[in-house]
Amino acid sequence: MIAPSDLTAAERAVARAVPRGLEVDLRAAGPASPGAGAPVERTGPPGAGASAERTVRASVLRAVLLGGARPVGEVPALRLAGARVSGVLDLANATVDCPVRFRDCTFDEPPDLHAARTRQINLTGSVFPGITAAGIRMDGALHLTGCHSTGEIRLAGARIAGALLMEGARLESGTGEVLLLDPAHIANDLWAPGLRAYGRIRLAGAELGGALNLEDAVLDDPAGLALHAGNLTVGSGIMAARLRARGEVRLTGARVTATGNLESAVLDNPGGPALTATVCTVGLDLIAASLRSTGEVRFRGARIAGRLDLSGATLSASGAALSAEDSVPDARGAAMDAKGTALNADGCAAGELSLRGAAPVGGRVSLRRAQAGVLEVEPGTWPDEVALNGLTYGSLLPHLPARERLPVLDRDGDGYVPHAYEQLAAEYARIGDDDSARRVRLARQRRHRRTLPWYGRAWGHLQDATVGYGYRPMRAATWLAALLVAGTLAFGLHHPPPLDAGKAPGFNPLVYTLDLLVPIADFGQASAYAPQGAYQWLSYLLVAAGWLLATTVLAGITRTINRP
Repeated sequence: MIAPSDLTAAERAVARAVPRGLEVDLRAAGPASPGAGAPVERTGPPGAGASAERTVRASVLRAVLLGGARPVGEVPALRLAGARVSGVLDLANATVDCPVRFRDCTFDEPPDLHAARTRQINLTGSVFPGITAAGIRMDGALHLTGCHSTGEIRLAGARIAGALLMEGARLESGTGEVLLLDPAHIANDLWAPGLRAYGRIRLAGAELGGALNLEDAVLDDPAGLALHAGNLTVGSGIMAARLRARGEVRLTGARVTATGNLESAVLDNPGGPALTATVCTVGLDLIAASLRSTGEVRFRGARIAGRLDLSGATLSASGAALSAEDSVPDARGAAMDAKGTALNADGCAAGELSLRGAAPVGGRVSLRRAQAGVLEVEPGTWPDEVALNGLTYGSLLPHLPARERLPVLDRDGDGYVPHAYEQLAAEYARIGDDDSARRVRLARQRRHRRTLPWYGRAWGHLQDATVGYGYRPMRAATWLAALLVAGTLAFGLHHPPPLDAGKAPGFNPLVYTLDLLVPIADFGQASAYAPQGAYQWLSYLLVAAGWLLATTVLAGITRTINRP
């Protein structure tokens, strides 16, 4: 119990003001800034008073807040501006039944609100070395707008019935963690546009009834994990346009009811993942248009009901996404190998996946088993290595000739992937471009040929040269016509002698050559005449060529009929 005679002038002013809800303004200069409709009790004229005159002991504040009876008809509240709070404001496990507001105050020690029960706390513009408030129960909002914290803000297990407001706040910590909300329940928004956080933010397992707003925020963690929000639940959407982060932004298993917006964000984590959104769920769109990232962007196993928009994005496995002006410098080592993965969306399912207008990806792109109703990507966006096995899409935009799409399939790091060719061929067939579909299927056979032993490759070359694996039937007609002309001329100049002059039909060089070329036909010419010498070898060549052409044509027809 502190005797009134032991109180300073500032402390007596606070003791008088709290029961009536008045504001005590101890700021050294400038007019008072009372709350809306709140009168002000001053200790002197504006600008008067030294630092000691603005000091209020935390023990006095505790005694006032947890004091006894309140005047009838008054609404008590602690409203203090410009004060220096000395000592630890210890409200652990306490019940504070009046609003508390510290505006532009400075705390020597972290306030201890562990497991406290409060109405509303406002620390707008204040400076403090962290807050200990794990397990706090708050009936209203927690205002940290414009504050400056130099230690950890611990809100693990907190339950806040209102919003957590941190617009323009600056968080720093020597331990690497600046804000801990895992797990916590906030019934409304976590509103932090313009936040500057130099250390790790932990939202793992947190539940937000409203939105997460990190627009124009800067997150910088020297340890490499700027935002840990695994299994975060967001009742509305994520607003993070123009977010700048050095270190990983982790949203593994997050559930977002509405839209996630990372438009024009800059993410930098060379040597590791820049954005991890694996197995996350987004109820509407995930917009990352004009995203700039250094490090792997992961959407593996994500479920996005609407559009995954990476249009105009610049994705790189290494390099520098942030300039010196974007964030504080660090020295976390060299960039990862340029051949690393820049985009990993294995198993991702989205209504639309768009890379329209994106820069050439500076690293591997992996879309194994991904599903997209619409896939929009220009050939120039694909990198030197891709992984497309199992990728399915209902439509591929923009519509381009097969010769522009096929080189991408040849870059698959898994080697020959028949599914990728068939998926592309099916897309051309779906829009009625049968010529492009045949080109793709022919390219598939040629790519498959490279995986065969020498004799298989030789046979494949023969099928390709003769009938284009059945997708170029006019080649067979050309070969047949050429051989028919050559045989007709040769045997027309040198008739072969008949086997039986009395029974042999009249010799016709055209029909005789056709009889040799077509193995299933018998015009009675080949069996009636017996060429000699070089012409005998010519007849053997025509017979062999006829069998080969017939076999390859039949194989091509069978493949054409049976192809999907």
